[in-house]
Amino acid sequence: MHDHKEKLQLVKEGMLAEGELNELVSLFKVFGDRTRMKILYSLFESELCVCAIGELLGMSPSAISHQLKTLKQANLIGNRREGKTIYYFLADDHVRTIIAQGYNHISEER
Repeated sequence: MHDHKEKLQLVKEGMLAEGELNELVSLFKVFGDRTRMKILYSLFESELCVCAIGELLGMSPSAISHQLKTLKQANLIGNRREGKTIYYFLADDHVRTIIAQGYNHISEER
C-alpha cells in the first residue's frame, strides 16, 4: 500500500468552497441547453436583437426572450438599447473562450 496523504492534502487545499462549486455547477447547467448554446453561438459574430435571433433559429421572440433572460442572469450576455430595440451580445471574452474551448475539445482527434 502507498501513502497519498500529501497529495490528498494538496487536493483538499485546492478544492472549491461549496458556494463556489454550486455557482460553477449552475453556470455549466446554463450551457447544457441546446437553444441557449445556439443563441450564444449566434452572438459570437455580432450583437443581435430578439427578432433576428428568433429568425435565425426559427423560434418565436417570446421563446428567445425566455432563454435570453436565463443567459443574462448567468452573466453570459449583456444588452444595450437603441430606441425601442434591445441588442444582445456576449458579456465578455471569458464566454467566448469557454465556448471555443468546448468546441476545440469536441473537435480533437481521438
